Amino acid sequence: MTSSTAGPRLSARARGTAPFYALEFGRQAAALEAQGHKVVKLSIGEPDFGAPAAVREAMREAMDGRPLPYTAALGLPELREAIAGFYAERHGVDVDPARVAVTAGASAALVLAAAALVDPGDEVLIADPSYPCNRQIMESFGARVRLVPTSPETRFQLDAAAVREHWSADTRGVMVATPANPTGTSVPTEELAALCALAAERGGWRLVDEIYLDLADRDADGRPPRSALALDPGAVVVNSFSKYFGMTGWRLGWCVLPEELVPAVDRLAQNYFLCASAPAQLAALACFTPGALAECEERRAEFARRRALVLDGLAGIGLPVPVPPDGAFYVYFDVSGTGLSSWEFCERALREAHVALTPGLDFGQVSADTHVRLSYAASSAELAEGIERLGRFTATLRA
Repeated sequence: MTSSTAGPRLSARARGTAPFYALEFGRQAAALEAQGHKVVKLSIGEPDFGAPAAVREAMREAMDGRPLPYTAALGLPELREAIAGFYAERHGVDVDPARVAVTAGASAALVLAAAALVDPGDEVLIADPSYPCNRQIMESFGARVRLVPTSPETRFQLDAAAVREHWSADTRGVMVATPANPTGTSVPTEELAALCALAAERGGWRLVDEIYLDLADRDADGRPPRSALALDPGAVVVNSFSKYFGMTGWRLGWCVLPEELVPAVDRLAQNYFLCASAPAQLAALACFTPGALAECEERRAEFARRRALVLDGLAGIGLPVPVPPDGAFYVYFDVSGTGLSSWEFCERALREAHVALTPGLDFGQVSADTHVRLSYAASSAELAEGIERLGRFTATLRA
């Protein structure tokens, strides 16, 4: 009898999944820190604030020794009601709590949406550039993702004209992120309404990633941005407690579903996840208290100040930002004038200046070689130091 040292054969899905380069650069940064170097980490979209104080206290209370059994697959009823109330109070949208599914992070919401909507061979339209995990999740369920080129003229976002041009007989849906990662730009309200209407007219589903919605700028009258649900009640909308509420490691998100999708997503959630973390759900109820919301609004204002610091700093060292962001906490800047590709720029910035960034290769093809993402989720002091280091680094490139 013979034995083999070879491991199991990997699936085509596993072999075809590209790495998330932001995390790769994060690992390299950690290795440099282990060697004793101070690295300014501007590569990961993780707010430095943590959860609001009321949420942390609620978690301590939840962990008092009480039993913490599974919740319903779609989440605690009171949390689903609180999320629906948030849409009513913040965004003026009436959402039935029965349409809200609480998930193990927004990633789980995207997995459930893809499982419910996508069959092998279905074509899905996604903007280029865009968050890489969105297309990887779609492809894991057999979708053929068509990356639609965008430009500064469309704010690096899909618009109705692009959807009309690229829609084919195989297209089954469109995925939009507004505000978007990596660019921090939003789709204008009228354009989002037109895009969703076009897809709906063609029988396609609309999946809208609103993870950064509540970090977007207010309008001239101080009103918050409108949710896609106000424009297209039939859209599937995904959101998260990670960004606005600063709860990245808590792994809690949600989606709002058309009524007809709820039973299918319930069944899928039962089989895939059972439920999201019970203590995290209990603590998240405190997110919607007046004190926690006021704290989050102060943080949103702080992100706006950090954005101004970064935009001024990049302009001062000759790294242009084609489209200033209006939400999230990312700046997508152009490095083509340095003579380096985005990958070379990020590698050398990390190695020589000890600043961790993310190359455009993570986000698509159109700007893969020319653009770099900077996350201003770090502190103002870290951002100022990072810009100073990048200034010295780019000066050596031009010398």
